[in-house]
Amino acid sequence: MTVVLALAATPVAAQAAASPFDLYLDQELSWGTCLFTPGEEARPSECALVTVPRDWAAPDAGVDLRVSISRAKATGERLGAILLNPGGPGGQGSSLAGALAALQPTVNERYDFVGMDPRGTGQEGGTAPDQLGLVCEIPIGRLSTRTDLDARDRSPESIAEHQKAPRAIAEACQSRALTPFITTWQSAHDMELIRQLLGDSTLNYLGYSYGTWLGAKYASLFPSSAGKMVLDSSVNWQGRLQAAFEAFPMIGQRQLDDVYLPWAARQFPEIVGDTPAEAARTWEQARDYVQTLGVAGDDYDGMFVGMGNEFQWLLATLIFTLAAQEMNGETPEAGVPDVLRTELDALARAEYGVPLAELTVRRIATEVPEDYVTFPGTRVSVACGDQPTQSATWYRNLSDRQGPSYPLFGWAYGISEPCGFWSDAPRQTLPNLPAAAASKILVVQAEFDPQTGYEQARAAVRAAPGVSMVSVDDATFHGQYALDGNPCVDGMVNVFLLHNSRPSNTTCPGRPLPGETEVHPVGGPVRQDNRKLDSAARQSAESLPELREQVRERIALVNSGRPVR
Repeated sequence: MTVVLALAATPVAAQAAASPFDLYLDQELSWGTCLFTPGEEARPSECALVTVPRDWAAPDAGVDLRVSISRAKATGERLGAILLNPGGPGGQGSSLAGALAALQPTVNERYDFVGMDPRGTGQEGGTAPDQLGLVCEIPIGRLSTRTDLDARDRSPESIAEHQKAPRAIAEACQSRALTPFITTWQSAHDMELIRQLLGDSTLNYLGYSYGTWLGAKYASLFPSSAGKMVLDSSVNWQGRLQAAFEAFPMIGQRQLDDVYLPWAARQFPEIVGDTPAEAARTWEQARDYVQTLGVAGDDYDGMFVGMGNEFQWLLATLIFTLAAQEMNGETPEAGVPDVLRTELDALARAEYGVPLAELTVRRIATEVPEDYVTFPGTRVSVACGDQPTQSATWYRNLSDRQGPSYPLFGWAYGISEPCGFWSDAPRQTLPNLPAAAASKILVVQAEFDPQTGYEQARAAVRAAPGVSMVSVDDATFHGQYALDGNPCVDGMVNVFLLHNSRPSNTTCPGRPLPGETEVHPVGGPVRQDNRKLDSAARQSAESLPELREQVRERIALVNSGRPVR
């Protein structure tokens, strides 16, 4: 994920204020050209910079920041604004405004779509130093030089090597003066200032993934200012933010075992086997094979962690099927169904520069990303700074507990989490949602989301009586509303936004997986829903498929739980 924020050390006249916002309400939003390049099918948007204090707890301290926002204006009679957040923490949201306005034109008719690059993330599309936000510089000597890391190796040496990067990241990010001020508490106050500058009595909101935490905490801090809040792919915003990351091993293993491998067996029976059990054995054999060619075990596993969109799903499939074919002396295109051959060939050309027929595991091994010397700081500043953290020993023990049950990521997560090395205590306490705000919130959650588990969303809803939830049966990708082309989901959210009619707890049917025309039901936490989307509804929901997938890919990327190395 990319992170940026514009920083300006601008003095502010110290004066007593009745409200922390009073010092910042005399600015006018100056809308102009955005720095990012919009998608071809996105609606036009304009951008502005909002001056905010570095610390809302001391707004007259004299140091300011600037937060970039965008706007795709309502095309009809305006009801208000919907602020957007793609998640992360660390995702930039400015380009979302025009994209989502195009994907939901009936909503954009009545609402401005307002994107926001939260503090710490800079200005999307910006390249100047003051547009690049909070970036932590990691001394190269602090990182592991090993190219064969495999978290299944539980030797003291292996664990020490894995812990080098998260320790270095935590220490580097905590050394930055800005870090203590990049938190959800601070960003929620930025949102409240934006509401006031827009001149709206309430602020409506659509947030994905971590964006559900940010939106819920805004509604908790400013319940009278919160409008209609749509929280899609939700963390447990009534609990611990870190618990969402700690759940990655379980939900990732569930997606792999219960959804992905059965799909692979249906699509590639000649390559991986025609049962889930055979596909699982082939997956392990492929893992062993790629390591002989220079792909680290951690890197192979990482391809299958957080497969939150079709791009990640097919990219993982590319290496899985290719390794299985090479092991058996087969050509890359043998056994690939026609419906997926074109997509996999295009992916091979785009990612590795050769057609599918010429791709090899050895070539993929040369494309594995190298370790970084810089790290975007917003993710750790928020994830580790919002609430008290656990110790490195606690995370190491978590790794020992999760590994046997969830080997895909369970061995790696606990020894790659920077929050285990975080020493700074939170400066503010985040409240839970008050009862008065519960009726304003609608949660949308896929059953097999590999980035925010269904149980997280359900726990939040159960802990906040009055909140309602739309569950999406058998759905496995991250981000449902406006991104999945599901008319049931989109219809329920749009009725809430346009007609102020929020559904009660209900279930929508999911959509087929890549290359398939029917949903294959899987037992899980959602009660089975036997409804199917008729072909007419499915067709009407598939407008702008390229833009839809581009937005979903971006949201899945900024919320992916790839191992820190």
